[in-house]
Amino acid sequence: MASARPLSLLLGVCVLLTGVASCKKDTPSGANAPLRVAFFPNITHAQALVANSEGLFASQPGMGHLEVRQFNAGPAAMEALVAGSVDVAYVGPGPAINTYLKAGKELRIIAGAVNGGAVLVVKNAKTAQELKGKKLATPQLGNTQDIALRTWLKAQKLNITADAGGDVQVIPISNPDILAQYLQGAIEGAWVPEPWGARMLAEGGGHILVDERDLWPDKRFPTTVVVTTKKVLETQRSRIAALLRIHVQLTERWRADPAAFATSVNSAFGQLTRKPLPGPVLQDAFSRLEPSLDPVPSALKTSAEHAKALGFVPSDDIAGLVDLSVLDEVRGVTKPN
Repeated sequence: MASARPLSLLLGVCVLLTGVASCKKDTPSGANAPLRVAFFPNITHAQALVANSEGLFASQPGMGHLEVRQFNAGPAAMEALVAGSVDVAYVGPGPAINTYLKAGKELRIIAGAVNGGAVLVVKNAKTAQELKGKKLATPQLGNTQDIALRTWLKAQKLNITADAGGDVQVIPISNPDILAQYLQGAIEGAWVPEPWGARMLAEGGGHILVDERDLWPDKRFPTTVVVTTKKVLETQRSRIAALLRIHVQLTERWRADPAAFATSVNSAFGQLTRKPLPGPVLQDAFSRLEPSLDPVPSALKTSAEHAKALGFVPSDDIAGLVDLSVLDEVRGVTKPN
């Protein structure tokens, strides 16, 4: 997601500004080095929020020393991953695919986390054609929601421009700024992840023109995945397994009692942002989210095709991107010979 402001209350936090990793690489090496885990202050990173808030990652046997690092933008987190200042990250599939295709295919998606939870909220337009002459926003140029909006607009045969003059003007700005611009009437709407869609509806009115679930087979598409690098998988496999054990437990906890888990997520979200979501907004946002360990490879392939068609990546060949071997070990899944 796009950047807002540095947030505190993080274990071993290292603030990353303006999309550039600024962490010093003076931590111990080898077995004594911390496992550095990154996530964003969004409810679509629900498992990471709860694990951090409740100290579950750090307490997991076999984890060793852990550092949690706060990001607010997918590309910034991926830059840090490639640079070696982050080992594992919760991130949207767009930045993950982009990094895989542009950084030597070293990135690996090791688990799914959340499906769904992205919507196009608008003030007045009832159809795609009524968006002509309007201004829409996305959290960041080339991010998961930006690609989704641009792909949908092209399918509606609407020309997209970065400034006035085309059918629809699309501007990339941070999620908090999207909400502010929407409330001020400066934009018609935005394609955003939760809880921003629910907040736009609750605070600024309007309606959902597109629920992205309706665009995918079986209404399933990944919003958040867990990623690492090939090197980390090879050198820190036991610790990745320890992290994924907690990730699996929290995903099952969400499935077993969605309402209680949403409350835990909101508490963690409030610790980071100092502004927990009102109950109705939380319920509305979570109604469009699904916990999922499956990163939906078919949807990832389609997303790569969309990104290539828009000119964001040079290829849509993501063979090798998904590696669920550690997840399968943790879950006791046996692959057929």
